[in-house]
Amino acid sequence: MENNWESDLARLEYALQELRDMPVPDLSKENEALTINPSLTLMALDWRNLCAVVRDKETAPVPLQGQELVLLFKRPGDGKMCYYPARYHQLLALKVLAENLDRQAVADEAEVAVGKVDAAIEKACKEGLLLGPPSKIVRTGAHFPDEGIAGWQPYLKSDHFTLQWHVTQACDLHCKHCYDRSTISPLTLEQGVTILDQFREFVLEERVHGQVTFTGGNPLLYAHFEELYKEAEKRNFNIAILGNPTSREVIKSLQQIQPLSFYQVSLEGLPEHNDSIRGEGHFQRIMEFLEILKDLSIYSMVMLTLTRENMGQVLELGEILRDKVDLFTFNRLSQTGEGAGLAAVEKEKFRTFLSDYLEAAKSNPTMSLKDNLINIIRLEQQAKPFGGCTGFGCGAAFNFWSLLPNGDLHACRKFQSPIGNVLDASFLELYHSEAAERYRLGPKECRGCKIRPVCGGCQAVIQSSGLDITRDKDPYCFFVP
Repeated sequence: MENNWESDLARLEYALQELRDMPVPDLSKENEALTINPSLTLMALDWRNLCAVVRDKETAPVPLQGQELVLLFKRPGDGKMCYYPARYHQLLALKVLAENLDRQAVADEAEVAVGKVDAAIEKACKEGLLLGPPSKIVRTGAHFPDEGIAGWQPYLKSDHFTLQWHVTQACDLHCKHCYDRSTISPLTLEQGVTILDQFREFVLEERVHGQVTFTGGNPLLYAHFEELYKEAEKRNFNIAILGNPTSREVIKSLQQIQPLSFYQVSLEGLPEHNDSIRGEGHFQRIMEFLEILKDLSIYSMVMLTLTRENMGQVLELGEILRDKVDLFTFNRLSQTGEGAGLAAVEKEKFRTFLSDYLEAAKSNPTMSLKDNLINIIRLEQQAKPFGGCTGFGCGAAFNFWSLLPNGDLHACRKFQSPIGNVLDASFLELYHSEAAERYRLGPKECRGCKIRPVCGGCQAVIQSSGLDITRDKDPYCFFVP
């Protein structure tokens, strides 16, 4: 057969020439709705492998007869010309949008979870085939200075939102600084699935990607944990766990459902001190569990609750954890619940500790930055800011909140910050409530501070220090304007 593919090749090359003359999709114009890239052409060819021939005729495979759908478009932002055979998820996303189809109906017809449809559309946006509207999770700006430090603008808008879900109060430990040892009956599996549906509606409406971080207590002790994990996977959420050590078999079974974004455990200092807080043998169990996570290629995190007693052990613990964990960091003690019986860090020593930690972190990649007040030191050092506690300074009720086993929603688990109950109101209603806005605004004393977008202190520490979270700044703040 003669080279009939050459006519298709000519068509493809002509389409590419037309594409070169098209303008680059303008990302500065924010779309109010999801749209198809205006430069996109979907071309049906009767021969395969022609895209490879255009790129390099010498190395390209021989064209084969058979229909192939090719996508041609300019990538938003950099204007790169893209052309390649269309993949299933791209065709699915384009069909849903072009025909204005209901995502759930499409999923039902294809006999897949609706999260597969969501994921296809989200991926097509990242590839530039679709132009997505901007996130609605945006700092209100009115309480920020007109001029802040260079580089903080990216911290005003979040493209993700985390639901930290305490699915059970049941726990196999009895830590001395536990924020809440009360007995709360957990929700049923049916209620849990309804909550996941509500959260999906919330993230789609707010135009962000959702993450569900299961915790407790020990989330693995929730009677329906694996079923709930499967339901989260079906809705295109990232999934993480804040919990206690478990067996390799349990982790492998979860990985088969959906790989974890991370698994976080806790240590409270060197072995003797840690075990006095969390129970005999706990330190060794954590070290063995970190080996399991490493073997299974799961991103591992270790969190420490910083107290007066363990502050001097943090840097040494960081060295012990070097190469054993992906991320090690700390939260300051909130003297709430049983944590009220422990001594908080001395204020006059805290700045020196942060400086020492920041210096040690330069040579220890395991040690990560989290406490918002570190940004004060970085400002003094003329270094770029980092995102702080949740990636956006204090993220309480901004891009993060905590759900208790009975459906009560809090801005943050480390302090009493009630917003409402998800069994009585939707996530959307609760997010836009006056209660949630109060936590998002943070203390009046922080408003106007030029590092507020990457700081805001810690509202849990403010409250547990007996101060007013709507008025008083973090008592450990040492920023001098």
